[in-house]
Amino acid sequence: MKRVAIITASDSGYKGEREDKSAPVIEEIVQNENYTVVKKLLLPDDKEKLANAMQEIADKGEADLILTTGGTGFAPRDVMPEATLAVLEKVVPGIPEAMRAYSMQFTKRAMLSRAVAGIRKKTLIINMPGSPKAVRECLEYIISELNHGLEILLEEANNCARK
Repeated sequence: MKRVAIITASDSGYKGEREDKSAPVIEEIVQNENYTVVKKLLLPDDKEKLANAMQEIADKGEADLILTTGGTGFAPRDVMPEATLAVLEKVVPGIPEAMRAYSMQFTKRAMLSRAVAGIRKKTLIINMPGSPKAVRECLEYIISELNHGLEILLEEANNCARK
């Protein structure tokens, strides 16, 4: 069973001034696909704190997949892509490209997403949008392919092929 960590970037959520509605959507979707949520973090929009959290989870092998939500827009404090890029060893541009292309069917504002994705050690990290509606659209669109990508990353696909 694949392990997932969910990281929400939100100053107002971190201060308790706003409810995080996107992380529960992520949790629902991944659990329906038989992933296990092993960690949930709600952090401020702070590049260093976000990068440190992703790096620690990946380096300790705590999760196979980190899904982030929030912080991918144009606001001055939106720094999730920069935090993610700071810890990635390999960039996987096709995932956010696919999410943006799919989301463009619903709103042209999808072109404004700065989301990135990539790999650190044996962990795939993907920036999701901040709104619950956009999270649901994007994650439901990509989830079926993530399992195959994770099998390759975790070298399970090769082991299956040898049997």
